[in-house]
Amino acid sequence: MDDEIPTDMWIYYCARRLKFHWRTVDPEQLEELAADLARDARLRALSPIAAAALWLEPVTHPEKAV
Repeated sequence: MDDEIPTDMWIYYCARRLKFHWRTVDPEQLEELAADLARDARLRALSPIAAAALWLEPVTHPEKAV
């Protein structure tokens, strides 16, 4: 799909969203995590912001992670 976000930009925006939750974590580690998330086809199909939010859901909303 030609309107797909390039992987490097997807990783950048995903890591940026993760940084909002984990402000003290090294940004390089968050980029590594975002790169791992980008390899998950289900998450990669989402926007980077939505993918990060979905991945963070068990942490941000533990009551839903039953």
